[in-house]
Amino acid sequence: MSSRGGVLQAPADRQAPTSSQGPADLRFEDREQSPARLPLVVYVLALGTFLMGTTEFVVAGLLPEIAGDLQVSVARTGLLITVFAVGMIVGAPSMAMLTRRMPPRLTLMLALAVFAAGHVIVALGSSFTLLLVARFVTALATGAFWAVANVAAARAAGPAASSRALGLVGAGAMLANVVGVPLGAFAGQAMGWRGPFWVLAVLAIAAIGLIARTVPHDAPDTQAASVRSELKALRSGRLWLALAACTTTTGGVLAAYSYISPLLTGRAGISAGLVPLVLVGFGVGALIGSLVGGRLGDARPHAVTIVAAAGATVLLLAISLFSGHAVATVVLVALLGFFGLGANPVLISLAVRFAGKAPALGSALSVSAFNLGTAVGSWIAGLTLSTSLGSVGPAVVGTVIAALTLIPTTAIALIARRHH
Repeated sequence: MSSRGGVLQAPADRQAPTSSQGPADLRFEDREQSPARLPLVVYVLALGTFLMGTTEFVVAGLLPEIAGDLQVSVARTGLLITVFAVGMIVGAPSMAMLTRRMPPRLTLMLALAVFAAGHVIVALGSSFTLLLVARFVTALATGAFWAVANVAAARAAGPAASSRALGLVGAGAMLANVVGVPLGAFAGQAMGWRGPFWVLAVLAIAAIGLIARTVPHDAPDTQAASVRSELKALRSGRLWLALAACTTTTGGVLAAYSYISPLLTGRAGISAGLVPLVLVGFGVGALIGSLVGGRLGDARPHAVTIVAAAGATVLLLAISLFSGHAVATVVLVALLGFFGLGANPVLISLAVRFAGKAPALGSALSVSAFNLGTAVGSWIAGLTLSTSLGSVGPAVVGTVIAALTLIPTTAIALIARRHH
């Protein structure tokens, strides 16, 4: 998510929801002019998205430890990432639809409760199948949380500060790549791989109390648009092109990133203790890339998406070829975060635009597309570990998938040129 949403920016005349937002649209209540400071609830919701972003990819830094403890292969352990992505594919749009008439505070608290329970099961479980089920249910809860968190934040901030509030909540998820995932890897090495899951469970329980104290007890939106009217957005061909780009860009990058730990330790010769630092480099690159991509994308969205796709393809190919050199690999991984995820805010903005009168559905579908790419990419990448390619296989798979992003992004650009 995931990590894949970034800081969303839409043109000023088109106030777009961020990733995973529920179908309850952004018809915010008229309020007095917002103060300079955002309400506390916005920061609490950003903390929630930080937890959600951390849990999705914390496994990437703990693969060898989990595999060794459960006595399964690293490739099979990677299914813990894949199954979470599948849960988000289902959870983002379906939970958005199912919770559209529930009070936001209740939805957020229930989602965090299920999130915490799922992490406790993972921390205690010894059955790999049980862990897969727990990760899937946790992903559904994550989808439910993201389905309403942005709407709740925007309403709390008021119309004058809603865009700023949405940006902060989205930044919480992206910050997970910079801080949460590397810290999880460090904690896993110090406490055992189950430690980070205990920490996330405790933080989620604490967040429930914060949500109860800060999110207002608003009534559910009984005036929400009908499901049929929302689904009319699916007729847009350009929407499907944008969703295809969301799928392949993330599928390519996450195919390699999901198995970056075995590549760094087994191929590049980097010690396990330094792997979290490399993850920090990727996260910093992703955060900067999302900020830069979102800013440039307002003026030149098609150029940003095409350049980012080309850059990610070249970088993944370079990782495949030069992964035997430690310094080069570390630099390439950081640049991959910048180019590989830098266009995500622009792609979400395009999906929102092409969805027409159902911008929230377009946003939720883009999140599903990102996670579909993650699920398929990480699954195929895991299969290559047992081939002659070994730990380089995921990067090779990522190169091919990322290159496919050039097809829909170029098509969107050509359609836009014809319209002008």
